[in-house]
Amino acid sequence: MIQEKKTTEPARLRIDKWLWAARFYKTRAIAKHAIDGGKVHLGGNRPKPSKEIEVGTKIRLRQGFDEKTVVVKALSEIRRGAKEAQLLYDETSESVENRNKLSEQRKAQPKHWASPTKPNKKQRRLIQQFKQKS
Repeated sequence: MIQEKKTTEPARLRIDKWLWAARFYKTRAIAKHAIDGGKVHLGGNRPKPSKEIEVGTKIRLRQGFDEKTVVVKALSEIRRGAKEAQLLYDETSESVENRNKLSEQRKAQPKHWASPTKPNKKQRRLIQQFKQKS
């Protein structure tokens, strides 16, 4: 007979602690700043870091250029490895599609935009020639 580990999973957990445990943010302080900065939404509203979440809660968060919508599958107060952290949530298919689409758009844009205020090498030479003539 195989013995299973009994986990004492909490019924509710603070959102900043869950975001840290699910490895969306490196520290709880960074998670708190993201929540306070409006980068995390719960049901379309900005929560407080102490807001308690349950299994099945839908969270929309922004990390850099990416915006993710995840559904909480499990709660954990402990930060574990990345593979175990991915078991705490499911990302919605619409979120994955939107991230991939926006990523492709970013890759299609040029790396450097020509600045209208800064002259290139040829234009600088022409400016210098013009200044020397006068």
